[in-house]
Amino acid sequence: MKIIISHDIDHITPSEHLNDLILPKYAARSAIELMLGRITPIELLKRGKGLLANRWNNIADLMDFDRQSGVPSTFFIGVSKGMGLSYSLADVEHWSKAILMRGFDLCVHGISFDDFSRIRTERETFSKITGLQDFGIRMHYLRLNFETLSHLERAGYSYDSSVYQIKNPFKMGKLWEFPLHIMDSRIFCGNARWQARTLEETKYLTQKLIDDISRRGINYLTILFHDLYFCNSYRSWKDWYIWLIEYLIDNKLSFTSHKSAIKDLERFSEGRNDPDFIGKSERPFYSL
Repeated sequence: MKIIISHDIDHITPSEHLNDLILPKYAARSAIELMLGRITPIELLKRGKGLLANRWNNIADLMDFDRQSGVPSTFFIGVSKGMGLSYSLADVEHWSKAILMRGFDLCVHGISFDDFSRIRTERETFSKITGLQDFGIRMHYLRLNFETLSHLERAGYSYDSSVYQIKNPFKMGKLWEFPLHIMDSRIFCGNARWQARTLEETKYLTQKLIDDISRRGINYLTILFHDLYFCNSYRSWKDWYIWLIEYLIDNKLSFTSHKSAIKDLERFSEGRNDPDFIGKSERPFYSL
């Protein structure tokens, strides 16, 4: 079993959210987590400093850690606004250059999932900004319907990783689908909107999931960690990610990328469509 690590970029700065409800929700979440004992007063103070510094991304620090750990991670960045994703195209251009210069793969964090014209426009915008032609996509909040994957295939994406299901990669036409298996917010929060589990509970659950996924014969384990959480304002989340990478290395599991996996899959697969896939998925296929 090989490991694919990816990072969704949902926020760049707090100031991009002055016209939506993200900041009040952020304050409410932090207060609840403090009352539940999930964060310390020091963490709460650091979150306040992050607001004052107008910084809500940890892309550079995460790239440093992944590079040092030998993790060829993929970053997904948005080029449209919606569902709490509000940063500018200027920010997209800046961070796209920084990520590509460090040698990491870069893909689209999609907003439109049910309108082919808008899906195609997002792809064209991303390609124009980055100069890339061959890349994948993951939908923001993993939103899908019965037509999403066929829309993505028609638009020219090489792969998607929005299906939240314990399943091996499969092909829909020319589009490879890499089902997502472990996501930071799902494993820490469950169905809550705040951190519902402690670090130790999350580690234990993660180990059980990895063991279960391995027993099911999954060849590529896909993991999502948001860059926002790679900081001491979210100490449990950062410590979990560092622990997870070290755990995978200690267990002799190797890392790969979506692109490298596709080369291997194309070599050994007949590329048949998957008749078992049932498309509508605005909620996870399994819950933690």
